[in-house]
Amino acid sequence: MLRAGVVAVQGDVSEHAAAIRRAGAAHGEEVEVVEIRQSGHVPDCDVLLLPGGESTAISRLLAREGIDEEIVAHVEAEKPVLATCAGLIVASRDAKDDRVDTLDVLDATVDRNAFGRQVDSFEAPLDVAGLDEPFPAVFIRAPVIDEVGDGVEVLAEWDGRPVAVRDGVVVGTSFHPELTQDSRIHDLAFFEERAVEA
Repeated sequence: MLRAGVVAVQGDVSEHAAAIRRAGAAHGEEVEVVEIRQSGHVPDCDVLLLPGGESTAISRLLAREGIDEEIVAHVEAEKPVLATCAGLIVASRDAKDDRVDTLDVLDATVDRNAFGRQVDSFEAPLDVAGLDEPFPAVFIRAPVIDEVGDGVEVLAEWDGRPVAVRDGVVVGTSFHPELTQDSRIHDLAFFEERAVEA
């Protein structure tokens, strides 16, 4: 059984829980979801999901509860993470905002709310490396990735700017893959290596 931790201090917790369960079922793997609101649970998880929400609040709560250091240790142990929207901002090297204490587990610079306010939210078919068909990406007050380090793979771009990247075991997206019934981004983050090994 795969134990998936959803960082639940804020954001689309139930949607991510449902998405990782769907992805696991498609690969014949049962998934136990753990909602993480305090320290002590991350070390027992095989994979982690860092949902969207409000990045300044998320980073503050992670630090207050001691979850931030556990996430860094999780990545150092080469266990996968999927960070979406505000989760991407928090995971990055630099959010260009002193109010956000980033985890620096994703070698990228992120511009918060670069795609505009809530009213500027949109959905778009996105060509993603490793996927045969476009992914129905939902952008909500989405950040954009300004710069990536040399070891970071750009998985998708929109309007000429990266919106999905992979840095080792960390996959980050500007959009919300959990808000669709399509679990292929969760596949890429958590099951691609397992499929190769199988």
